[in-house]
Amino acid sequence: MIQFNEISKSFDGRMVLEGVSGTFKPSDTSLIIGGSGTGKSVLLKCLIGLVKPDKGEVLYNGRDFWNSDEDVRKQIRREMGVLFQGGALFDSKTVAENVRFPLEMLTQMSESEKDDRVAVCLARVGLEQAAKRMPSEISGGMKKRVGIARAIVMNPKYLFCDEPNSGLDPLTSIRIDELIKEITDEYQITTVVITHDMNSVLEIGEKVMFLYKGHKLWEGDNMTILKSDVKELNEFVFASKRLREMGR
Repeated sequence: MIQFNEISKSFDGRMVLEGVSGTFKPSDTSLIIGGSGTGKSVLLKCLIGLVKPDKGEVLYNGRDFWNSDEDVRKQIRREMGVLFQGGALFDSKTVAENVRFPLEMLTQMSESEKDDRVAVCLARVGLEQAAKRMPSEISGGMKKRVGIARAIVMNPKYLFCDEPNSGLDPLTSIRIDELIKEITDEYQITTVVITHDMNSVLEIGEKVMFLYKGHKLWEGDNMTILKSDVKELNEFVFASKRLREMGR
């Protein structure tokens, strides 16, 4: 479980997050949504340890990330898997080598154990036949799946995905959403997804948090989001919905 309480962060005197609190539970696919510049990515960075909040606390199963010593923070980081927006694959490494990288850096596993773990993760995302290919030789959707395989190779308790559907066509986006949801259920991971894609919200948003100008304005799920009486949320939701309808 991830709990964060009264998170605030400013840059150069400009408040980006102010008093944001929430709880994300295991086996839930939790989405943080909002327009550009609303603080989504900054909140994610505060949660995974890339940006220290000015105020507030982040708890991982009761462990206070920012107010613990470095050994505790390192242990929590080992329990995280992160899928970055651009995939962040190493161009000079094969698909298998990219997935293997965290095992090389963070474990004392034998070479055969690493090989087995990489094979399992690539099979889980349907890329066992692409192990020896280079990132330049695979599609954008396949790169995202490689990123997911790398994110789960350490058997994480917490999975963070930053705009996983960015740059993907609609059908590939649906497959990535389904894969994230399947992995969350299968491994009982606490999954947090940053997105502005309403298709993702309606498909996998078991918990949805809406940020607006650095504040949490609404929290619910994909069954209730279309019935909200929050003006700013409705503008965000139905603007996306109108765009989809115009394409019909």
